[in-house]
Amino acid sequence: MIESSIAYILLLATLVFFAWLGYRESVGKELDNDGFLSARGSQNWIMIGLSLFASGMGVWILFGPSEVGYYGGFYDVIGYALSSATPFLLLAYLGPLIRKLTPEGVTLADYVRQRMGRTMQIYVGVISIIYMFTFMFAEYIAIGRAVEFLSGIDSLVPIIAIALVTTFYTVMGGLPVSIKTDRIQAFFIVWLIGCIIIFIFNEGINSTFDDAKAYTPEDLEYGWKHGSISDYSTFEAGLALVLAITAAEMFSQGNWQRTWASEDDNSLQKGALLASGLCFIAVLLFGFLGTTVAGRGSLSDPSLSFFELIRDYPEAILSMFLVLGIALVCSSVDTLQNAVVAVVSRDLSDSQLGLQEARYAAIATVPVAIILAWYFADDALSVFRIFLVADLFATATVLPIFLSLSNRITSTGSLVGAIFGLISVVIYGTIISDLQTGINYLTNPVNDFGLANLWVFVSALVGSALVTIAVSEFENSQS
Repeated sequence: MIESSIAYILLLATLVFFAWLGYRESVGKELDNDGFLSARGSQNWIMIGLSLFASGMGVWILFGPSEVGYYGGFYDVIGYALSSATPFLLLAYLGPLIRKLTPEGVTLADYVRQRMGRTMQIYVGVISIIYMFTFMFAEYIAIGRAVEFLSGIDSLVPIIAIALVTTFYTVMGGLPVSIKTDRIQAFFIVWLIGCIIIFIFNEGINSTFDDAKAYTPEDLEYGWKHGSISDYSTFEAGLALVLAITAAEMFSQGNWQRTWASEDDNSLQKGALLASGLCFIAVLLFGFLGTTVAGRGSLSDPSLSFFELIRDYPEAILSMFLVLGIALVCSSVDTLQNAVVAVVSRDLSDSQLGLQEARYAAIATVPVAIILAWYFADDALSVFRIFLVADLFATATVLPIFLSLSNRITSTGSLVGAIFGLISVVIYGTIISDLQTGINYLTNPVNDFGLANLWVFVSALVGSALVTIAVSEFENSQS
């Protein structure tokens, strides 16, 4: 464990550095509302790639993948790694299409407004806010738990400190500063991956893989197998993660802001591919470490699998991980703050907020996220489970939006389809069990083993698509 006094110094020094970096990039630069929210046409492919990678790889990377690896084993890890990469692959393909159709856009809902009208824009804006706020307060919960585990400092201290600093430079410089700081934070993450690979080699490749192949010894007594890469029973859960997280990331407006921040379509595509590859490697590695921990013995809190792995490392190394965790959460939270402001000022307010009001909106997001983080911090739901609920709402909405690239899809069809996607989940639960099970799936979309339930997400995806097409075709036949 790190001495609390040293941990305070590291926390302060890291945040002062990012505050200084944000201030340096902001001071003396004139920004209008569009520049604040979109940084339009200003970033090359390397900056876009590093920014997408850093903003997507928040401190959840230290919790989520290793927890999935602990519970779900190899196929769940593969699914999680693919799910972190596929949103950027889709962005490389869909981004240029959306840019062409909505050249002055900032968020995905700008396209939705143009194609499907104001009502659907508000609906998509609300879904985006739900997902991004979930992401934001889950990040706060995660960094609070990480700092508390590593140093004993109360979890609220880093949460409030990080919130203040990211708000400071976000309010000053908007999206351009977020992208600049992402570059530094991306290097931190790549450095971490390199360190972990070195640690694995140092501990011995053979012993590490032996642990990864083993089942959690205590659980074998009860017939439940945790975490082994030899376990092929979690294929469905892995596929569920691909569907769920890919759909949800389509509502991460930070990704769409960077679509318009790219210099051109080529920069966007190359940057998205770079981010996709880096994210896949990072999540796969951390998930593999979760399977290693599972083979060594059961844990009371599997979301801390990675931290259990490094618990006995020297204080100097733990200090580096502490700094890294702070950098990770800053990279994701500043992106989310910018994105939430973009949704509020463009989509929910119908572009009625000016630059000053957008800055006030950025400040207003902070206490809400902190309160949610405090409220859920001691809840039994893991960080991973919190994400799954938001993922389900996004899964029910994603196809109604992108089917609208076809001229045959109507705005009413898309809205009814998105709502019916959630109803489909309730119907599925009712068919296999009862109505209460179906309703429960909306807030707990997992199977009997606590893993992502593939068929819950499939029902949301298929139900939303079928009703979107059916209602649209009915309207077309009546016109």
